[in-house]
Amino acid sequence: MIEERRLAVLRAIVQDYVSTSEPVGSKALLERHRLGVSAATVRNDMAALEEEGLITAPHTSAGRVPTDAGYRLFVDRLSAVKPLTRGERVAIERFLHGAHDLDDVVGRTTRLLSSLTHQVAVMAYPSLSRSTVRHIELVPLGGPRLMVVLIVDTGRVEQRVVDVGRDLAGSEELVANLRNRVNAAAVGHPLPAVQARLLPVIDAVPEESRAVARAVNVALADAAHEESDDRVALAGTANLARVGSDFPTSLSDVLDALEEHVVLLRLMGSMSTLTDGDAVAVSIGGENLYEPLRTTSVITTNYGATGGLGVVGPTRMDYPHAMAAVRTVAHYVAEILDG
Repeated sequence: MIEERRLAVLRAIVQDYVSTSEPVGSKALLERHRLGVSAATVRNDMAALEEEGLITAPHTSAGRVPTDAGYRLFVDRLSAVKPLTRGERVAIERFLHGAHDLDDVVGRTTRLLSSLTHQVAVMAYPSLSRSTVRHIELVPLGGPRLMVVLIVDTGRVEQRVVDVGRDLAGSEELVANLRNRVNAAAVGHPLPAVQARLLPVIDAVPEESRAVARAVNVALADAAHEESDDRVALAGTANLARVGSDFPTSLSDVLDALEEHVVLLRLMGSMSTLTDGDAVAVSIGGENLYEPLRTTSVITTNYGATGGLGVVGPTRMDYPHAMAAVRTVAHYVAEILDG
């Protein structure tokens, strides 16, 4: 196990390198940090850290930089994620509570998180398959066409247009009656369970309404089982260009990877299994399974039970602040959507 003194040296190297982007030497450590030891001891500790693969020399200078393993140990040994200041929390709450719909919440969240961390902010829309029905609206569009509008507890709205097999002109009462029955059976229940809950409704409505009821049920089932229902929003990709030198390979490969929303969803989904409550998951450099993102670090957490958000940036990242920002923003997003 690494000695506490060496861990203090590693922390100092990480903090200085994140702050300056310059390799850190023993002289700089002694000038900037109260390590309470001699220059010779610091050099010996740095040599030991290098031997353990926690720091490395990028060139022949005396300076050292953290490796992925060094960042991992630094993150794992954080005694606590330093909370954001009261002013930052108040600003977050005010900014997010001004949102008027789900798209606005997502847009504001990604812009805010990117601004707070100076990284790329990523947010997955709430998953329909894990949502609860808030309301179902039925809107005749003329002829046999009916729009089924689904509103779930996260505020997400989905629309499906179905052909009910008959002209709905003059059928306002039929549609209104079916709407009431459908909502009575579905509201407050998980979307995947709605299809089965509507079967008794189909059997109970007058025969002339059953084709319409079946079409509505098919539309809701389609929404519940839509494999591509998840979407991702990004903000702050320009932040990567400002630190392009932090990427040993082409920055364009990272940018291309961020455009692959399926990849981001899978990554966030796999990391979500590592979080519990308001905990955050951190994947550093080579820990990322997707090759183009192995020069980045990803910090994510869940908001509520249906979605995730986080940031993507270079491994030279202010981990304590980014982790605190991700966790705090997720807390406020969950409050808004659950409200």
